[in-house]
Amino acid sequence: MTARGASLEVRVQPGARSAGLVGRDADGVLKVRVREQAREGRANDAVIALLAERLGVPRGAVRVVRGAGSRNKRIEVRGIEPETLEARVGAALANASGEAS
Repeated sequence: MTARGASLEVRVQPGARSAGLVGRDADGVLKVRVREQAREGRANDAVIALLAERLGVPRGAVRVVRGAGSRNKRIEVRGIEPETLEARVGAALANASGEAS
């Protein structure tokens, strides 16, 4: 990468009742739920919007770099260091578990 950035492996559940960050699988992959169906890129757009919001970055900084047609995706977040990305994911997951309680 020429620009500063970090990547994140995610597993998406499209068509869920509610959207959000769910947790991490045993392999460390971030589980994400979105309400949109996996048609015409709608689920990918929803994943981008959700991650941008929860990670506190502009939507334009988030993009799917691998797995656009799959539930397993690699997401690139530009303008953020890997350590910062992991800290923000951890904080977002902690907030998500607090909201569920």
